Amino acid sequence: MKKNNKMSPAITAVITLAIVGGVGYFLFKTSPQSISQTSSQETGNFDSMHGNAGSLDSLIGKPLPEMRLVDKDGNVYTAESFKGKTNVLFFNEGLMCYPACWNQIASFGSDARFNNSQVQATSVLVDPSKDWQTAVAQMPELAKSKTLFDAGATVSGSLGLLTLPSSMHRGSLPGHTYIVVDKDGIVRYVFDDPSMGIANDMLAAKIAQLK
Repeated sequence: MKKNNKMSPAITAVITLAIVGGVGYFLFKTSPQSISQTSSQETGNFDSMHGNAGSLDSLIGKPLPEMRLVDKDGNVYTAESFKGKTNVLFFNEGLMCYPACWNQIASFGSDARFNNSQVQATSVLVDPSKDWQTAVAQMPELAKSKTLFDAGATVSGSLGLLTLPSSMHRGSLPGHTYIVVDKDGIVRYVFDDPSMGIANDMLAAKIAQLK
């Protein structure tokens, strides 16, 4: 993927304020890195690899909990909305998580394995829709990806995603977490990634194993 190194004044100002404020959590990588498949990823048990991620494991094998997300046009999506095809829900901080989250979101949008009649990847952002358009203007590839908005991180909180190892604003914002839901609305795979890599190949392999 071609990396856009020029940032708009608005995005630059946001990142500068965050760094000055001592957040220090941006992952400025020289290039996107794919996630290798490890034994922890294969089993879905990430306690040994990523700390206490047991709350994620508790979702596996159960229906996706009820939720309310909205798209940029204000259309509401609930757990029922994700039935009918396999869905990858990528919960992330969004605007402030440049470039790691942006790269993953854009990668989903350009990967046919996650945009077809059987599989859909959806990036769930905590930003207001109008604010996210600033990122889209900066990196047009983001427009290809399906995005929904979790106002106030309400859904992220209800799923237990605010206290996982990838969350750099522990207790208030999600980090870099994937939830795979099958066509019947059952959670089949979960993965929290503090390294904030691009997980397409690993996720495609896991989805191929679902029956």
